[in-house]
Amino acid sequence: MRKLTDSRVKLGLWSGVGIVVANMIGSGVLTTPGFMAIDLAPSHILFAWLVGGMLALCGVRAYAAVAEAIPRSGGEYRYLCELWHPALGYLAGWTSLLVGFSQPVALDAIAIGAFADTLAPGVNIRLVATAAVVGVTAMHAFDLRTSKISQNALVVVKFALVLGFTAIGLVAGRNQFPGWAPEAAQGGLPVEAFFGSLVFIMFCYSGWNAAIYASEEFAAPRRDVPRAMLIGCATVMVLYLVVNWVFVANLTPAHFSEWIHGDRDRITLGHVLMRELIGSGGAKIMSVVVIIVLVSATSAMTMIGPRVYAAMARDGFLPHVFAGTDGKPPLGALLLQSAVAVFCVWTQSFRGLLGTVGAVLTLMAALTALGVVRMRFDARFAHDRPDGTALGAAAVFVGVAAWMLYFAFTSPLLNTAGVPGIGKVAAPLVWVVFVMLVTAIYYTWTKVTGGTRVATETRGGAK
Repeated sequence: MRKLTDSRVKLGLWSGVGIVVANMIGSGVLTTPGFMAIDLAPSHILFAWLVGGMLALCGVRAYAAVAEAIPRSGGEYRYLCELWHPALGYLAGWTSLLVGFSQPVALDAIAIGAFADTLAPGVNIRLVATAAVVGVTAMHAFDLRTSKISQNALVVVKFALVLGFTAIGLVAGRNQFPGWAPEAAQGGLPVEAFFGSLVFIMFCYSGWNAAIYASEEFAAPRRDVPRAMLIGCATVMVLYLVVNWVFVANLTPAHFSEWIHGDRDRITLGHVLMRELIGSGGAKIMSVVVIIVLVSATSAMTMIGPRVYAAMARDGFLPHVFAGTDGKPPLGALLLQSAVAVFCVWTQSFRGLLGTVGAVLTLMAALTALGVVRMRFDARFAHDRPDGTALGAAAVFVGVAAWMLYFAFTSPLLNTAGVPGIGKVAAPLVWVVFVMLVTAIYYTWTKVTGGTRVATETRGGAK
């Protein structure tokens, strides 16, 4: 049996970049600008996406310092275990399973079904979504080489299609700076609307840290994981700016309003734009493009998410059946995530409840970035001390994360959730209950099993 140490089945830099790009690019960039255009002028929309990209790059720089010091798989689970306490890592691991990967896989799969319905009206959207989850699970279940090649191919096709869409917009569309004003025009920059939009832009940029979840599967994790995050995030930032330029240069408030209240065959702004530029068949072409984009994102999350639960199982936090074996994908962990995703596909209320603890993901990322400060003074990291750039980037990222948490607590759009059998409750209450429940499970599990192996493992990994 080929071992995991065989570099022929290891990930390289460009596979890592592909994982990051595949996780970042979704349908969000094809919808968010339409809502932004209600309050923001074209220049403000472009500036907001630039600011969002720079903030994401701050997160990349902070995480790069941690990834160089702890080149092991598991993402925030691994980092928080080693930087702070295994209980925090345990919380991050369960958050990854329930919120970070399974739920987005389910949502993207449902979106695949919705776009398939625009091509073949009447299809069962949830059955299509289930088939998508099962399909990408099979693609990543048995062989690392097949998983790697398939994911790389999907990324190439996805990137080519998105570039093709932007090329059509640049060549066939208008390229002079737009002069339209939003419906709710104000003098100067509308600060509240700008920062409110930035929250959703940051969600569109999420995924920049995707490479950290499979660090041990890189041939040179200390070198390639940070570079993959940087190149991938910078590439997506440029692409997002070009896509938004195409939208604001070619669409007007009338288009945005029509899209918000429009018919079923123009689900994204991309559909509106393609119809305007190349005719009625453009919407169907756009549906194909978005389906490929979503399949690629679903595949990437299906590939990397189970590495978190496999790391938890190897550390004794989950049954050993989820740990996997050398040279093979972690089949047990993969099936676990996919089962949760399928359950989310068919259980709308459960998925809505999980959405209320999404802020815990932001908290985990902030604690990881804050760990950069601890590394500066921790003797364990004497040979991997972060420099001033990493510390500054971490400070910016923590500040932004704190603001996003505040927004999530106070925004009427985000601070309530539907709980089966209860109805609407404040999201902060759900977050507190989630954290308390997982913490109780952690201490019960460690007491029953006699502890974990996290504290006794040495730091480090493949050079």
